[in-house]
Amino acid sequence: MQKPETGQRMNRRIVIGAGAAAMGAALGGLPARAQDTRPEHPNPMPAELRKVLERNPALPVLGNPQGDVTLSEFFDYNCPYCRQNMRDVQRLIGEDKALRVVYREWPVFGEGSMFASKASLASLQQGKYWQFHEALMTMKARAEEATVMRAAREVGLDTDKLRVDMEKRAILDQIYETMDLADTMMLTGTPTFIAGHESAFGKLNVADLKQLVADARKYRL
Repeated sequence: MQKPETGQRMNRRIVIGAGAAAMGAALGGLPARAQDTRPEHPNPMPAELRKVLERNPALPVLGNPQGDVTLSEFFDYNCPYCRQNMRDVQRLIGEDKALRVVYREWPVFGEGSMFASKASLASLQQGKYWQFHEALMTMKARAEEATVMRAAREVGLDTDKLRVDMEKRAILDQIYETMDLADTMMLTGTPTFIAGHESAFGKLNVADLKQLVADARKYRL
């Protein structure tokens, strides 16, 4: 997948409803909200696609689990803009108490990124995903086996158990689901943020993220 060139700030809004209805068509949609008077988006995301994107119970979720809007982030631990965006996402969560955030591990920067994503998702089994996620996002070095395992030890993970858990089929299934979603929605690269019926690609600041979420709240989801 493509990444922004060094020093280039990308911020492109994309309507993602068109052409996405085929994804998960057999899953059925989410129930409609009672007495929701908000308008439909002119190019809405299919409900079955939103269910796959936002509601996989294995996904790491931050913020309000019952939030009225879900912000999904597709990221890679070796993506420099993903690392820069981490603090802004944390700030947004702190300021918006009605926001639900879903993390989609999308390792597109090579073998080191795949290793990091598998290890990160496996850390959920030890209840240390958030500590490990922050350690990987803030380290100076590239994410690869040696640096990832060093970070795992620093946050107190059982690395022997981590190595076993990260090779389980459920971990790979989740990563492959994210890859399939990215292909279906024709995402350009990391980081990509999706809220409501639109996405934004590239380095975003807090104001950009707030606008994406605010726009999502205008329409029926």
